[in-house]
Amino acid sequence: MEILNSYYLIIEVSVIIILSFLFNGISKKTNIPAVLMLIVLGVILQYALKYFNADSLNFFPILEVLGIVGLIMIVLEAALELELKREKLIPVLKSMAIALIGLVGSAWIAALILYNFIPEMTMQSAWLYATPLSILSSAIIIPSVSGLHKDKKEFHIYESTFSDILGIMMFYFLIGKSNPAQDSGVAGFTGNLALTIIISLVASYAIILIFQRIKSQVKLFLLIAVLLLLYALGKQMHLSSLIIILIFGLVIANMKLFFKGKLSRFLQFEKAHHIYHELHTITAETAFVVRTFFFVIFGLTITITSLLDLKVAGISSLIIISIYVIRFILLRIFVGKDIIPQLFIAPRGLITVLLFYAIPQEAQISTFEPGILLFVIIGTSLIMTGAMIYDKKRASNAMKIANERKIGTIKWKAPAVEDSGTI
Repeated sequence: MEILNSYYLIIEVSVIIILSFLFNGISKKTNIPAVLMLIVLGVILQYALKYFNADSLNFFPILEVLGIVGLIMIVLEAALELELKREKLIPVLKSMAIALIGLVGSAWIAALILYNFIPEMTMQSAWLYATPLSILSSAIIIPSVSGLHKDKKEFHIYESTFSDILGIMMFYFLIGKSNPAQDSGVAGFTGNLALTIIISLVASYAIILIFQRIKSQVKLFLLIAVLLLLYALGKQMHLSSLIIILIFGLVIANMKLFFKGKLSRFLQFEKAHHIYHELHTITAETAFVVRTFFFVIFGLTITITSLLDLKVAGISSLIIISIYVIRFILLRIFVGKDIIPQLFIAPRGLITVLLFYAIPQEAQISTFEPGILLFVIIGTSLIMTGAMIYDKKRASNAMKIANERKIGTIKWKAPAVEDSGTI
């Protein structure tokens, strides 16, 4: 246990953050998701802890808290980058449609696979297990698509954010359906959603108006604390709390749109914009740290040997194939022929793990192998990696050909200029 004393912990935490920063740099050059490298680091640390006889620690409570905070930071970070403009209405609605249909379609097929291949699995429990496996990971996608064309980058930010929010809402709706005492039906769910949106808008306006008047320099973590409090209180009230975070991010990122007419008199734009700018920075930094430790601790808790199970590999492969078949159909319908690399950018990650551990005890199936979760996460991440590397090479080759043609044109024109000079 000597490795867990105060000074060793400081060293270990510092080294993990430094390595995560280096992983990000490697990821940008190779397109290998930093998340995969963090999981591998966690697995290595798992064996290191076993060597020092310190493997009896329970990391789940830390994993759960990190997952929740990470989810909030990631959604807020994404919302702060979204501009609400009339010309972007169609791309936003298109992204939402793809996220929603893809979520439901993938969950339906995955539920059928789990129901038919896992003993004791009921259809109701199959839907609960299938939903986390059907949600895109904005924690992996948002950092990974920074090098793509602006339109494709925005599509992935919108789609993954909507997938996170809709997936979480669908998951907790299914939990309510599994417990008759908590089930309020579709009408109750719709009313809950409407109430959440109203509370989100009121809270967003109030936070901006109050915080723009606070003169203290130390207020950003106070703002984050308020958002975390609203999220937790919303959960206790059975509201769709993630919508509160999303709407606040959209309101502060598009203040001129939300503070129009008479409301504009209450907005001190320069001060509010300064809060937005600083919040954007601190959110990105916090999301980076939380994401780092979440996936390292996830690596500490997984069982690698489950990946060698043929049944796990078979079920996971069927789920992965269904994900890309459904995605191919949707992208061809809504986007057209230019669907590379979008088709293969569909990794599972933080939300998948977080919701898997949130499945109620009464709905859990003992015969379900958690290795399926790990197999799908690693499989979809590796497929995305291959697609990003291919797209990068394709773009590089296209640029190289364009430059060669340009140089060839200049060389072809050069003699004509010399001849005209001679004449």
